Amino acid sequence: MTLPRLSPLVVEEAVSRALREDFGDAGDITTEATIPADATSMAMIAARKSGAIAGVDLACAAFRLVDPAINVAIEKGDGARVENGDVVLSLKGPSRGILSAERVALNFLGHLSGIATATTALVSAVKGTNSKISCTRKTTPGLRVFEKHAVRCGGGHNHRFGLYDAVMIKDNHIAAAGGIAKALHAARSATGHMVKIEIEVDDLTQLEEALGASADVILLDNMSVDDLKKAVALNNGRAILEASGNVTIDTVRAIAETGVDVISSGWITHSAPSLDLGLDFK
Repeated sequence: MTLPRLSPLVVEEAVSRALREDFGDAGDITTEATIPADATSMAMIAARKSGAIAGVDLACAAFRLVDPAINVAIEKGDGARVENGDVVLSLKGPSRGILSAERVALNFLGHLSGIATATTALVSAVKGTNSKISCTRKTTPGLRVFEKHAVRCGGGHNHRFGLYDAVMIKDNHIAAAGGIAKALHAARSATGHMVKIEIEVDDLTQLEEALGASADVILLDNMSVDDLKKAVALNNGRAILEASGNVTIDTVRAIAETGVDVISSGWITHSAPSLDLGLDFK
């Protein structure tokens, strides 16, 4: 899978915001009090557990923005798999800058690598099936573009990025609109031919109605494995089928073997534990 390139403008904005939060008005008073201004050091960021890497661009930006004199060598880029002890970044330059940028760099790198690692586990679990692992909009406010990038680094796929790039008709939309068919027809009339329309259904009866109204994508919400198999047979290739709900490392293989096209998980972005990485001076 080819990874999309993160916009340098978006990266710099996010990292600058994080650094401003950390530096406040007074700066790094600990480092300035204890480290001579002309001191230089060599350091490295290494993995302390196995996993998948994401967020390298943000970590590099943290060091560059704090002090452009810091030389950063990327040993393991986004999408790389690492084992305990593998070096991700090698650093050389002003000691003060390395120390002051350390936490922001590790926060981004650890959080995003955790998402990539969690995604990798699900992707590995469904290997050999036709199902793709996808994220959702259950992301950290302000970090969505990076968290979705991390999903790609872990071998997963992206769902819509926001309210603007696809129609997603959920149960409350259906209730407010007056029914599945009515909601789908209204959405089709209001959007252009480039916009995909997805609708959420809870059972096979609703699935039949959604298929009759020509939905592009149908989300099968919290259905049992048996019902997912029936849904795939009923669909017969007409719409893209997405399974969601109760997706764990223990259940995802059985879900994939039903034949659904996509399995979406909110957990991989909103609850994945950070990957343990650390910065050590040589």
